[in-house]
Amino acid sequence: MSKLLQPTTVGAISVSNRIAMAPLTRNRSPGAVPNQLNAEYYRQRATAGLIISEGTAITHQAQGYADVPGLYTQQAIEGWKAVTQAVHEAGGKIVTQLWHVGRISHTSLQPDGGKPVAPSAIQAKSKTYIINDDGKGGFVETSEPRALELSEIPSLIEDYRKAARAAVDAGFDGVEIHAANSYLLEQFMRSSSNKRTDDYGGSVANRIRLTLEVAQAVSAEIGADRTGIRISPTTPANDVSDSDSTSVYTALVEGLAPLGLAFVHVVEGATGGPRDVEPFDWHALKAAYRNAGGNGTWIANNGYDRAMAIEAVESGYADMVAFGRPFIANPDLVHRIEKDAPWADIDPATLYGGGAEGYTTYSTLD
Repeated sequence: MSKLLQPTTVGAISVSNRIAMAPLTRNRSPGAVPNQLNAEYYRQRATAGLIISEGTAITHQAQGYADVPGLYTQQAIEGWKAVTQAVHEAGGKIVTQLWHVGRISHTSLQPDGGKPVAPSAIQAKSKTYIINDDGKGGFVETSEPRALELSEIPSLIEDYRKAARAAVDAGFDGVEIHAANSYLLEQFMRSSSNKRTDDYGGSVANRIRLTLEVAQAVSAEIGADRTGIRISPTTPANDVSDSDSTSVYTALVEGLAPLGLAFVHVVEGATGGPRDVEPFDWHALKAAYRNAGGNGTWIANNGYDRAMAIEAVESGYADMVAFGRPFIANPDLVHRIEKDAPWADIDPATLYGGGAEGYTTYSTLD
């Protein structure tokens, strides 16, 4: 049996194989509350060693897309309980992705129609998904943000801590801190989106400070062995860039290493796009983490096929491999990898919003 299909542990979480299901935003939780359709969707994919849920807003302010789930109301927590119970009954393990979108939002999604928040008041050249007056979903330009006040930072970190506790209360096996894809934490880390002159801007050490403080707070609340993080050092998603990604992310993983996190989940290249979007030494990044004492599971992600995933784990480059879009059309992806069976293609028209069609209706090999 390939090592990819053998059991292992991810921090305190025992998993049946080394295949993770990456977070996938599907916009099917109206009112930010998970429902029975969501429970069935995740149950179908419970053969993944570890499911990482779709991005889940830690507060109303963190919300950036219509009909994505949250963790900030009791109704949402109860909705997630049905999801985690379904996954556990099917033999799976699931963590939730703690999400604050920062400037990738729209005033119609914010409390009282206010401006989204960001490290600096720089509007992203990006789009987000809202429900229009006619009840139909669509993509629109993101709104102009306001810069977070320095005095707001402690309460922001507290929001992450509370959300982590809510996730555990909802039955999740742990959490993944979303510090990728140019959402709030990455907006702080990148020079193009962070023009602050206080302790959270300027130098690399200052720009990674918030991410490290969030990781510390979450780890202290629920245990580092149930806390992971997702990073995307070279993605151009949502209009961010940096003159020296290597320095930023080497410093970040070296800062994370002493915390003893359960896992580090790395998007290699452009999220959902080319792996070679810019030169980057992924082996050196992992080595920097290990050399600094980091022993968390190293999860590689983006554009992997069966052969690449087997080689990555067999060679010791990665401890697990995460698949995103392949899990949409292949709820039994683990079985297909085991049997070397063909992978079905997704229906792009049903990716965002809607009901069961293109969500829980994909067939298995059986």
